Amino acid sequence: MTRAVILGILIACAPAAQAAASAPFASRPEVRAFIREMVERHRFVERELDYVFARARREPAILNAIQPPAPMDRRPWDAYRAIFVNDRRIQAGERFWSAHADALERAQREFGVPAEVIVSILGVETFYGRNTGRWRVVDALATLAFDYPPRRDFFRGELVNYLLLARESGIDVFSMRGSYAGAIGIPQFMPGSYLRYALDYDHDGIVDLRASAADAIGSVGNFLNQHGWQANAPVMAAASVSGEGYKPFADGSVDPRHPVAELTKAGVRVDGLPAEARAALIELENGDAPKEYRIGLANFYVLTRYNRSSFYAAAVMDLAAALRAAHQPGGR
Repeated sequence: MTRAVILGILIACAPAAQAAASAPFASRPEVRAFIREMVERHRFVERELDYVFARARREPAILNAIQPPAPMDRRPWDAYRAIFVNDRRIQAGERFWSAHADALERAQREFGVPAEVIVSILGVETFYGRNTGRWRVVDALATLAFDYPPRRDFFRGELVNYLLLARESGIDVFSMRGSYAGAIGIPQFMPGSYLRYALDYDHDGIVDLRASAADAIGSVGNFLNQHGWQANAPVMAAASVSGEGYKPFADGSVDPRHPVAELTKAGVRVDGLPAEARAALIELENGDAPKEYRIGLANFYVLTRYNRSSFYAAAVMDLAAALRAAHQPGGR
């Protein structure tokens, strides 16, 4: 859906949105129906959910933040990469790696995910836990679940997951803070991922992605492993292109469905990969500068299950490579 269509929807719904802004969530018909469903399907107590939604706040700033940027406002690859692959983040990542070496070594052994990839993800997501978000998760998810039509179903599902998580964990539903999209803790797990993949990796009896670096490390390793990470397998490779035959393969897909031999025949040059390996051609848009190309393999696809962006996965791997170099004896 284009930004223009989304804005059109929001403008058309403006009177309803203004009315919603002046009314507590608990008084809105769609929220009442949601509460009844939670009572019937998940055995919540109605008066407790009445209390929650009477105090949950609609946050217009979240609705502004969730809008996809217009094409002319999208950050080019080199600018995006520079946010995450820089000396400050590499140095902080090296300190994090040294401080949590035991947990990282264990996660690498148990899940097959290299330590530098886990450290890199935590660095990209929250600067190793420094920037975990300021929004009350219940406010973020309620706002998006009931007032953001383009992804209403997804965020209602995550609101269900969050309420289940708070009940199962004994957490005050108003105490947890996260991103404007409702992502939580050092690894920025959505509530559904928290429920499915988060681990008590420090064995203190509590799964805590907000304060436990070990839990965050183990949970990221578990997430990638459960999504099909292949131990000791490559993730991506640099590529170059020539002619016009490669263009149909640069279609934005990250699904590794093309044999390397097929890409090579179409004008893609890549070294070090077997001809039968299945891959995707990743085109990294770079504004007025030349585009950059990568070959994405199965593990690259797995990284995009964490964040469905080729920019994200490529930046994670570039930061991981820099972290690995820095971590070697005499690396920095």
